[in-house]
Amino acid sequence: MQANSTPNDDRTGISALVGFGAQARGASGRLLPEIWMQDGVKRVEQALARLLCAEDDGETELMAAMRYATLHGGKRTRALLCLAAGALADTSAHMIYDVGAAIEMMHACTLVHDDLPAMDDDVLRRGLATVHVKFGEAT
Repeated sequence: MQANSTPNDDRTGISALVGFGAQARGASGRLLPEIWMQDGVKRVEQALARLLCAEDDGETELMAAMRYATLHGGKRTRALLCLAAGALADTSAHMIYDVGAAIEMMHACTLVHDDLPAMDDDVLRRGLATVHVKFGEAT
């Protein structure tokens, strides 16, 4: 997952995981996990933004709530685990990012559900108003 490759590249397996260039490697030539993770998070966030883009006829309140719940922070740990597993399973690189994004969307859904008044009734999530506070419980 080289910093200058595109989500449409077709690298598979370990080459997708470690990248071809020096961007994710230190002077010793060893993989630098923090660089790989930063690149993976960036690519998953790009996939999320693409998958949750507003429709041409305007953004619905539901789509706005989905974007709000999903695109405002998080460590993306689940997506990174998906990227590593996909690379080890020889999955094409361009598919890995969308699957990681889908996992992050499911996680966001569980957090929204957990914050509802019938559950924890939280009013803040990651320092922002929870979805039911900002958009209403019916959303």
